[in-house]
Amino acid sequence: MNKINKLFSEQKVTGKKILSLYFCAGCPTLEGTAEVIKTLEKRGVGMIEVGIPFSDPLADGPVIQSAGTVALKNGMTLTKLFEQLRSIKDEVQIPLVLMGYLNVVLHFGVEKFCQQCVESGVSGMIIPDLPFADYLNDVKPIADKYDLRVIMMITPETSEERIRFIDDHTDGFIYMVSSASITGAQQNFDEQKQAYFRHIHSMNLRNSRMIGFGISNKQTLESAWQNAAGAIIGSKFVTLLNETQGDADKAMDLLQTALQN
Repeated sequence: MNKINKLFSEQKVTGKKILSLYFCAGCPTLEGTAEVIKTLEKRGVGMIEVGIPFSDPLADGPVIQSAGTVALKNGMTLTKLFEQLRSIKDEVQIPLVLMGYLNVVLHFGVEKFCQQCVESGVSGMIIPDLPFADYLNDVKPIADKYDLRVIMMITPETSEERIRFIDDHTDGFIYMVSSASITGAQQNFDEQKQAYFRHIHSMNLRNSRMIGFGISNKQTLESAWQNAAGAIIGSKFVTLLNETQGDADKAMDLLQTALQN
């Protein structure tokens, strides 16, 4: 069974909420990717999103944009990332999801990308700028061949009809973006966002949902956990990883403190 499906199947049984963390491969150090992943698994993180640095990340806020710039300057490439992931494939049991932009995947080659994902222990991918029609026609058949999950995002502006269409044609989980804006930490989720969370919850979708964008403290984390299978934290963790110069253990200590306030 694909590790993503296994994770969410177990979550439905146990009810334990999932914490997923994002960081950008190659930032703050080129060779730190493998160690960050191993440390996060030891610290109880349920799933990890590994960012593929790109020069024009449209959906990302300044923190993740800056991380991508640093990673590219450090010399991180997709080929290098796959090499790093292969080195720890047999040590890591939790799902790894690659998050990157379509241009990078197309330049690498969709089939080659999927093949390398399998060889590197990756269970799925998030491609924010992948048009759904292109996903259905060009990417999904290849991803299915390699038993990889292509995770789609929804926002408060996504219509109910489209959400159900996405739910019917994807597998793994749905990435529920907290707001129709770029990534970045927020102090709270207002009533409008809470209403959006409740509405999606009431739709009884087939796929589990993870809420991301803006989660950085106790209020935003608990709000996400009340309305989904788990929460995704990106910008906050990237900031802390930079502050600790790539020491994921120290970054996790700081993150846990932030999530209690």
